[in-house]
Amino acid sequence: MITTPTIGVLALQGDVREHRAALESAGARTIALRRENELETVDAVVIPGGESTTMSRLLRVFDLLDPLRSRLAEGMPAYGSCAGMILLASEVLDTRPDAEHLGALDITVRRNAFGRQVDSFEEDLDMTGIEGGPVRAVFIRAPWVERTGPGVEVLATVPTGRAAGRAVAVRQGAVFATSFHPEVGGDLRVHRLFVDAVRVHARSGR
Repeated sequence: MITTPTIGVLALQGDVREHRAALESAGARTIALRRENELETVDAVVIPGGESTTMSRLLRVFDLLDPLRSRLAEGMPAYGSCAGMILLASEVLDTRPDAEHLGALDITVRRNAFGRQVDSFEEDLDMTGIEGGPVRAVFIRAPWVERTGPGVEVLATVPTGRAAGRAVAVRQGAVFATSFHPEVGGDLRVHRLFVDAVRVHARSGR
């Protein structure tokens, strides 16, 4: 049984250091993931925030796109925050025609749905699976989810404002995604939820 899973944080762009620190505090071992041979050594992957079209191009440059798709199709757990949500989605609106995505979540997301950098904001969210009160969510040029497939569980929605009711945290099996950045605010509960799911997945033998 895996008690300390090894999680690779995709280290092409974005909040790599912050995600690694949060995951390690939540009980995981981490590596900075940049190469296919490193992908073969991990139990799960985290795709951080950043610029989704740049990250998709870098996945090609580093020869990681197809290997990562294959591992995800085989059932490897994954978590994506902000740009990571976009990359994990099966359909992306308002993106470049040459942008790649991984298709690990049966969702449609709208890129930069909340606006530009100056429109960044914070919101307290009730999130399924998280105990101890609301999660303080930091949204930075964030996407939102416009469609979820039948196998996708919505974990959190925006409670107020023009985006009220929009899904901003989802789960499909062992694949999670949030529009917001839990690694920024120091609240480890989202990362603990994911690490626990990785352990459960490992115990199931899938």
